[in-house]
Amino acid sequence: MAQGHGRSLEAAMRAGSLLALLVLWQAAAVLAASRALPSPAAVAQFLAAEALHGDLLANIGATLRRVVMAFVVAMAVGTAIGVGLGRSPAANTAFDPWLMALLNAPALVVAVLCYIWLGLGEAAAVTAVALNKIPNVVVILREGARSLDPGLEEMARVYRFSPATWARHVLAPQLAPFLAAAARSGLALVWKIVLLVELLGRPDGVGYAISVYFQLFDVTAVLGYAVAFMAVMLAVEFLVLQPLEARARRWRLAAA
Repeated sequence: MAQGHGRSLEAAMRAGSLLALLVLWQAAAVLAASRALPSPAAVAQFLAAEALHGDLLANIGATLRRVVMAFVVAMAVGTAIGVGLGRSPAANTAFDPWLMALLNAPALVVAVLCYIWLGLGEAAAVTAVALNKIPNVVVILREGARSLDPGLEEMARVYRFSPATWARHVLAPQLAPFLAAAARSGLALVWKIVLLVELLGRPDGVGYAISVYFQLFDVTAVLGYAVAFMAVMLAVEFLVLQPLEARARRWRLAAA
């Protein structure tokens, strides 16, 4: 009962915060009285028209496809490398400079180089996004691998767990909170970089649409596409990632 009341209160607070943001936006638009700052109603009107008669849904679908592909590649590769570095001090010492270099490489430079080397195609776009995300996943999972419980490791050796059993019953539960954290932080980074690579070299997607409307100085359309895709990503965050993270942290809470 108390838990349900707490969730209702939290939902009411979020809704109130969003309403306050819309009120501030409306007030700023009225005070500015400029095409450079359209009102929420104008943006909503554009979104409705673009969804019914334009390319809004197709562009969001194209961007979501790239986000999913880059996210899956980055999480898979980053997790494997992060666990390897976390469990091998020698490998971590040898490859830490590489990791620092990739962490500090500008996303724009990585995207441009991928387009130059791989051509203006989907492979280059997804590769550029994944390369920008992989170092962040590596850092988080490296810390997770370093924090594995020695007692559980000893138990696995005593009972002679196979590699598959060890990975499933020892490694995965302990890494789950770190995977959830990497996923949540990574999704926000991935979709922003996807928009960048679309703006630079793709013929569709939210980033492409924003580039076109920017050239037309249509601020209403730019804000409309931004708001639409942010809404999609927030829905993924609240409906998928946060519940998964809460589930992943149950192991830590139970162990405590």
